[in-house]
Amino acid sequence: MALLDLQRRVEARVPLPACALNVDRGPVVPQPGRALLRFEDLPIEWSDARYLLRATADLLVRAQALEDDDHRRLLALSREGHRLEPLVEQWYNATTTWDPQGFTPPRIPPELEGFDQLFAVALRPYLFRCAHALAPQLDLSGWRDSRCPMCGGEPELAVIAMSGERALVCSRCGLRWPTLEDVCPFCRNDDRSQIKSFASPDGRYRLDACDVCRRYVKAYDERSAPRPAMPAVDTIATLPLDASAMQRGYRG
Repeated sequence: MALLDLQRRVEARVPLPACALNVDRGPVVPQPGRALLRFEDLPIEWSDARYLLRATADLLVRAQALEDDDHRRLLALSREGHRLEPLVEQWYNATTTWDPQGFTPPRIPPELEGFDQLFAVALRPYLFRCAHALAPQLDLSGWRDSRCPMCGGEPELAVIAMSGERALVCSRCGLRWPTLEDVCPFCRNDDRSQIKSFASPDGRYRLDACDVCRRYVKAYDERSAPRPAMPAVDTIATLPLDASAMQRGYRG
């Protein structure tokens, strides 16, 4: 929760992205393989971003989720803006293009792989602000890719609405896009016998795991819940489902 509070404080100060003022009023149809948001579109305030990066690294190292050597490297980078900014841009550009046919993940430079989660967290307030501003202009009716059309992020949660429609929620910018029921969002396997489901005792949460690609996605079912989905809360509440899936050899 400390991390969420940090992100919200930074997000409250993020200005409206300039790209939202220049987009045509007609619907924008995203193209598979390339995210709509370019790095230069993000209204990044680097002093805030560096602070968020350091604070996130401190939290992760205390939770033993970040190696001490990586922590020291990150702190050194965060104090030298001329080194940090081009690395974040390089990472972002590498993760916003992908092969829509081969289902292969974007190629992150090896020297940046250890910072993937940290960079994503540092940019999240800016990505959330851009996604919120631009989402009304998007036509997502035909989007069936596993990656977010706005920023290229992977889904962290699926939401099943009261109508029964299913949507994926981006782990980086929070954008929601429609997805098909009983189809793996990662490899598009539609053989129901190859998809395993696990549910929480109250039926509010569900996890669908694919035996073809060995990936899984968690879901929040609003039809049996007293409130709408809150991804920041629900991804934490479903950690027992993560553990159950990983014990069976699946990965998120």
